[in-house]
Amino acid sequence: MIQSRHVFKIALCAAAIAAAIAGYRYVNAAPEPVPVAAPVPTITPGLIELGASAPHLSSLRISTVNAEALPLSEPLTGRVTYDENRTTRVSSPVAGRVTGLHAEIGDVIARGALLATLDAPDLATADADWRKAQADEMRKKLALERARTLFEGEVIARKDVESALADQQQASAETRRAGLRMKSLHATGTENGQYRLTAPLAGVVADRQINPGLEVRPDLPAPLFVITDLNQLWVIVDVPDRSATGLKTGQAVTLDTDAWPDQHFAARIERVGLTLDPGTRRVQVRCAVSNPDHKLKPEMFVRVAFLSGDGAKQAIPLPNTSLFAEGVASYVFVEKKPGTFEKRRVNVALRGRDTSYVDTGLTSGERVVTDGAFLLNAEGAGDAR
Repeated sequence: MIQSRHVFKIALCAAAIAAAIAGYRYVNAAPEPVPVAAPVPTITPGLIELGASAPHLSSLRISTVNAEALPLSEPLTGRVTYDENRTTRVSSPVAGRVTGLHAEIGDVIARGALLATLDAPDLATADADWRKAQADEMRKKLALERARTLFEGEVIARKDVESALADQQQASAETRRAGLRMKSLHATGTENGQYRLTAPLAGVVADRQINPGLEVRPDLPAPLFVITDLNQLWVIVDVPDRSATGLKTGQAVTLDTDAWPDQHFAARIERVGLTLDPGTRRVQVRCAVSNPDHKLKPEMFVRVAFLSGDGAKQAIPLPNTSLFAEGVASYVFVEKKPGTFEKRRVNVALRGRDTSYVDTGLTSGERVVTDGAFLLNAEGAGDAR
């Protein structure tokens, strides 16, 4: 009996010790960490805030926008050509063989500069006829003077003087004819039949279709040289009749090219066609553009935008990838600060195939999401849900 009590006391002491140890551990145990939720974009109506490490930022393209004159219509395709008032196409007026070349493509030449030398038998014949006519005129002039002297001495009759006068006038006419023939060939007297082909205008040699030894003639389909002033060019554009009614001479034009995507070229309307092309049903409009740095090249295609009036009405051009619609309204995202974008409603004054013009809702100098606006809008809609 005494032994069982002793065992009971020992068990009771062990239980008390175990309870004390458990209580100590509970009191001094560290609290378990509470899981923290990942940060989410701040949701404010019309405003999207992304963290600096948000993956969406890498897929966005943001550009600064600037206002410019509002075009009358969607840009049309035009073609750059030579200014024909500053261009000459040089051909040989005589048949011959090329014996020397003195100008290459790209050479800047003065008026009257030597372009090529030709061996031209026709020129030798024309020169011989001219010299013969000069000699015959001189001989008949002396005969007329002699006849007048004899007539004054009553040695010959009046009819002989009149006959000598007629002969002298015929010889003078033949000399003028031969001289005009040489002038039309732009040639002076020569003894070896060498024709000097010269430049009628100053400019740049833009094209050359002549080689040493080539046989040339006046009726060749292509000119031997094209000389032009590349500082001034024309742009030819075919305009639909509905758009041509508001165009007038002197109106401002802006040109865009794929070769220089970040640059606009200013031009002016020089001529508006009076009739429609029966095939295309369009009016041809000719614009003049200054080209001092020679960035524009003849036969280059450009996009031509005719500006409204004197260009007083301003609008901001935006790529269509920056615009998205909700209902009948158009919106863009404007960067307020890095990672923060404001959804803003805008009015599209002119919608084009690649570029549209916004006249209200934006101001020059603001930064707009030009690529990735749909993704950003979807992100904002998802967060709102």
